[in-house]
Amino acid sequence: MDGDNRTSSTDFFLMGFFSHNVASSLIFIIIFIIFFIALVANSAMIFLINTDTRLHTPMYFLLSHLSFIDIIYITTIVPKMLVDYFSGQGTISFVACTAQYFLYQTFVGAEFFLLGLMAYDRYVAICYPLRYPVLMNRQICIIILVSSWFGGSLDSFLLTPITMSLPFCDSHKINHFFCEAPTMLRLACGDKAIYEMVMYVCCVMMLLIPFSVVITSYTKILITVYHMNSVEGRKKALATCSSHIMVVTLFYGAALYTYMVPQSYHTPVKDKIFSAFYTILTPMINPLIYSLRNKDVTGAIKRALGRCQRATRTTEDKF
Repeated sequence: MDGDNRTSSTDFFLMGFFSHNVASSLIFIIIFIIFFIALVANSAMIFLINTDTRLHTPMYFLLSHLSFIDIIYITTIVPKMLVDYFSGQGTISFVACTAQYFLYQTFVGAEFFLLGLMAYDRYVAICYPLRYPVLMNRQICIIILVSSWFGGSLDSFLLTPITMSLPFCDSHKINHFFCEAPTMLRLACGDKAIYEMVMYVCCVMMLLIPFSVVITSYTKILITVYHMNSVEGRKKALATCSSHIMVVTLFYGAALYTYMVPQSYHTPVKDKIFSAFYTILTPMINPLIYSLRNKDVTGAIKRALGRCQRATRTTEDKF
């Protein structure tokens, strides 16, 4: 294919998640509700963790940053998708597509690493409870956060120039609802073997490094729990880890399909569903799992509501 039907600087067209019919209108409403709940729930988690002194612990400090990442990376995808549905246009400029690609890779990469490193917190809490204040001090928490952002940023700085410098085919139609790495690679023309190898290695490292931390941590946790004499102690230890295990399973499961399953097994419909699962659903599910299954968070919610009620009564009494 000659240079006349290749380009790296013209606009793309996002085919999106919807077609304009009754079913798509329902999906639009559902995604809007999910987006709204994700913003409210994650913002509430950040507010509770920062205002309730009982939640000023390493685990909740990391959780507040997990909620922050969920907010910013869902906003890089969903607003554009919803606006496209209303306008009936899915055009996105090369610059905007590159920016979305870069930001998405950074944020989702940071979440990959943060979720993996949070398993270390659970490992220390269960295997070394007496040394927890020393092994999970403020400095260690900062190192975990910096490492997460560094890992996500490194992945983005490596993949964005490689992907967006490819010669793209003449149609410029992206059969997706955002500029995701595998989809952009399939849109490229010419020999992509080197690019595919580099992307695969980067994605494997981004997934397997934190995933190996999770596996190692929980293997040691299970060994420790198995040797516990108290049944109540076992239940408490497993309950402590259950929320994190659920979040990791949901997030990593969908991402593993997107980035590690061979492209021959992919279809546009499957790609959209799995991408929507870990880019749209998990930001809503994460705070709900950690709040509904966590007595500390539910207690903080009750205390916050109690303060609001007292403040309301005080205001009414003044008038």
